[in-house]
Amino acid sequence: MDASSEAGPKARHGGSREAIITAAGRLFLERGFGFVSMDELAAAAGVARRTLYNQFATKEDIFREMLRRVSRQLEEALPPGIEPGGDVEDVLRVIARMILDLHGHPEYCGFLRMVMADSRQFPWIAEEFAAVMEPQTERLVHYLAHLTTLGILDCRNPVLAAHQFMGMLNELSLWPWMIGRESLPFPAEEVVDETVRMFLQRYRRPQSTRYGNDGAA
Repeated sequence: MDASSEAGPKARHGGSREAIITAAGRLFLERGFGFVSMDELAAAAGVARRTLYNQFATKEDIFREMLRRVSRQLEEALPPGIEPGGDVEDVLRVIARMILDLHGHPEYCGFLRMVMADSRQFPWIAEEFAAVMEPQTERLVHYLAHLTTLGILDCRNPVLAAHQFMGMLNELSLWPWMIGRESLPFPAEEVVDETVRMFLQRYRRPQSTRYGNDGAA
């Protein structure tokens, strides 16, 4: 058997899986996780029922595959090492831009909307989603805590400060989309500038009281 004939089944296999994930994202968002059957997923994806079960044994498996994809999006948007040495303002600008770019992915925002709609009925959805999101928040918390230790920032509660920083960005670009409205009409760079400026106005330690250099770890 030549390479092209071997690639055919693999391509069809991957195509079926992608079709199922796409259909699941649409139906889960439209109806809710609990109101979509496996048979409906197969029909929406245009695959045989047997093909669906060969790919995913349960709806939970489909959700977890979707969650893995969200996790990869987060890793791509906020890769390790984005807290480089340098001025804290520059680092926070990089982080803010990456968060806004992530909000621009419809699949990511659609998944968030689905989690919000279904997590009350299915608490495990919220728990598994939180397990993916929390490490990213923890990175920002550790960064702010470290700069506080260096005397560059004065974040008495780094967890609160991290959520305040992300919350300012979410308010302008994520939450309007989540409730079916357009994001507020401000250029992304203006949002980044004003968010970082407001955050540092509150948390940057005055120059005269610093005992470290104005850099990141």
